[in-house]
Amino acid sequence: MGRGDRRTRQGKISNGSYGKVRPRKKKKPETTEQAPKASNAE
Repeated sequence: MGRGDRRTRQGKISNGSYGKVRPRKKKKPETTEQAPKASNAE
């Protein structure tokens, strides 16, 4: 088991494939809402 084995994580990385062992990263949803900025009212 190792880089040649497609069932392992290292094998997936070397082969450039994805699956149960190596899932794709989910993109973070871009928020359209903007947080209110703190104003210095004196």
